[in-house]
Order: sequence, then C-alpha cells, then structure tokens
Amino acid sequence: MSSPSRTVARLLVSAALSLALAGCLQPLYGPGVAGGGVAEKLAEIKIMPIGDRVGHYLENELRFAFNGSGEPKSPRYTLYIGLRQGNQSPLVDTVTGYPSSATQVVGADYTLIAAGETEPVAKGTVNAQSSYDRFSQRYANVRAARDADIRNARLLAEQIKTNIAAAFAQKG
Repeated sequence: MSSPSRTVARLLVSAALSLALAGCLQPLYGPGVAGGGVAEKLAEIKIMPIGDRVGHYLENELRFAFNGSGEPKSPRYTLYIGLRQGNQSPLVDTVTGYPSSATQVVGADYTLIAAGETEPVAKGTVNAQSSYDRFSQRYANVRAARDADIRNARLLAEQIKTNIAAAFAQKG
C-alpha cells in the first residue's frame, strides 16, 4: 500500500471511530437522561455551615459555584463538610532560624445527602495546598496566610463541585 493510500485509510478509520464514540459522551452540564440537568441539581444544594475562617471562604465559594445567588432555590440536597487544616514551613533561613516560606494545607471531607434519604448521593475527600513567602513584617505574613486560605478554598470548592456534578451526571 502506498503512503497516500495509508494516510487516507488511517483518516477513514479515525473518522469511523470518532463517530462510533460520539454517542458515548454526554456533556457534564447538559440535560440528563432523567430530564433534569446537572446545573439545576447543583442549584438545589443547601450547604450546612462550616466552622473556621477557611470554612467561611469555602462555604461562600460553593454557594457561588452552585447557583451564583447564595441560597438554593428549593433545597433538595444537603451538603456536609468537615475540614482539616495544617501549616508547614519547608524552608528555614539558616542565618535567622526563622521560616522563609510556609504552606497552608487543607483537606475537606464532604457528604451530599438527598432530602429524606440516608444513603449519600456523593461522598469524598479533597485536598488543597498553597505556599507563600514569609517576611519579617507580621501583617504581611498574616495577609499572605489569609490569601493562601482563600486560594485553598477556591481549589476545594472547584473540586467538590466537579465531583458532585460528576456524581449527578453518572446517576442521571
């Protein structure tokens, strides 16, 4: 077989495989098999209060991510989240003995339960970490740590939303 005919044959096989697999894919936020889309189900999630500053940031990020307005339209699901936090100082200045950087580490365990049900719709654990430089100024360190907390909350919210959306899409 000559080179141009091999190329044409490969293109035809690729096109045939692409068309065969096209029916297997479903958009995550498109209408589901059961009629309701994932976006509508996300808007029906009530988030239980999360303690601590990072919990406050995470709760706000999730409220905006789920429906953009703050409160669920008609809550059909309840989301429970537990946080674990830590701070690491991987680099220490050899002259002063003080840390020159730090890493905020946050983990979240989440459980989504439908109203009137006991079995979770989605359950999992997500983690995030953000590093920042430490300085001799106390306020700069406090602000840098708070910014790292906000970045972590955004990362956790994105992961939780994606995992819950995938669970909704999988169940239909």
